[in-house]
Amino acid sequence: MKKGNKIFVSCSDANHFCDKNQYKEASLWEKIRLSLHLIYCRACRKYSANNNKLSKLVKDPKVISMEQNVKNAMKERLKQKMSE
Repeated sequence: MKKGNKIFVSCSDANHFCDKNQYKEASLWEKIRLSLHLIYCRACRKYSANNNKLSKLVKDPKVISMEQNVKNAMKERLKQKMSE
């Protein structure tokens, strides 16, 4: 990434800023540059939207898992079927 006070950034820099912003590590200047880039770059807007969706899914997966005794019973049935 190049140092300097450029307002317009490349897509790779914008994606890096997007990732940093996702984890609340982006500076104000990086957020401004990212916002300006997203105005004119459709691909990076899509990347940013997908990044936000993924973050939401990871934070709140809404996954229901089996209880351990049910898992163990399934393992035993599988072992029995495989030994037949």
